[in-house]
Amino acid sequence: MNSPEIKEFISRHSNLFWYTPEDKKQDISPEFLVETILNYGSMDDVRKLLKILGTKKTSEIFFSAEGRKVLNYFPKISEFLIAKAIEI
Repeated sequence: MNSPEIKEFISRHSNLFWYTPEDKKQDISPEFLVETILNYGSMDDVRKLLKILGTKKTSEIFFSAEGRKVLNYFPKISEFLIAKAIEI
């Protein structure tokens, strides 16, 4: 169950979830939310997501992706985030 803050965030970015039925949007998984915002959101969208979920939770979601889920991220996004993780 998503928090009211996440539901509001999803509502404001509803166009990014165009292929998700309206009645299912409020219940999308954190994994799907992170994937969609990292791939299609603006930098401000990413900042807001990090503020809502937290950097730690967002990075846990990103780095826990396996198999097919890893391929869902755009290569430039994956390369950038992995490079940043190595720097830390």
